[in-house]
Amino acid sequence: MSSKALVITPTYNEKENIADMIQAIMELEEPFHLLVVDDGSPDGTASIVKALQNRFPERLFILERSGKLGLGTAYVAGFQWGLERNYEYFLEIDADFSHNPKDLVRLLKACRDEGNDVAVGSRYVTGVNVVNWPMSRVLLSYYASAYVRMITGMSLRDATAGFVCYKDTVLQKILQEPIKFIGYAFQIEMKFKAWKYGFKIKEVPIIFTDRTTGVSKMSKGIIKEAVFGVIRMKIASWFKKWN
Repeated sequence: MSSKALVITPTYNEKENIADMIQAIMELEEPFHLLVVDDGSPDGTASIVKALQNRFPERLFILERSGKLGLGTAYVAGFQWGLERNYEYFLEIDADFSHNPKDLVRLLKACRDEGNDVAVGSRYVTGVNVVNWPMSRVLLSYYASAYVRMITGMSLRDATAGFVCYKDTVLQKILQEPIKFIGYAFQIEMKFKAWKYGFKIKEVPIIFTDRTTGVSKMSKGIIKEAVFGVIRMKIASWFKKWN
């Protein structure tokens, strides 16, 4: 295995973006390996990935699942796949280019070279760095992170961020117990548990650009899970030993 860093991107109907995303990651200065976790996309996303495996046989992998099982479970499946293969750094990225693939290098260096355990690509650590979102969506996201800070006590400015690098030791610790959230609240749960276990977390400023092709997966159910789930998560943390 030439790379110790695995990029994971969950997909569901991302045929418009996935080939360009793969190419962009393969061209980076760091020799990342990429695992696509596809939840049975009916649009043929998996077929596109498999065709490109011929070009990148040692660096591009796919994990196919039977249906749309949720963002959190997709990442957990990817983490477990990578831990079994002894990767040391695990990076999350959306397949729709809302995260700039070039920033993967900055997240990796924040962990590998600067001694952090978790690096969060943060939209809000230096203000509001979001492009192409309607104001209603910006306010929802910004105040969601403020809400998470208030409930949990974390100082993270972007607790809901989905652009993250974890060291393997963080995942080995957190995944000893089941992850409860399956939607976007999964991102909050992962950061909260890393923080409670005392891992060193750094926010790396990024610019987030909303997708230009494909369809957003956000829903009212996902928002509800986050709002009420954070309270339950905080209460449960009072009865757990974090060591």
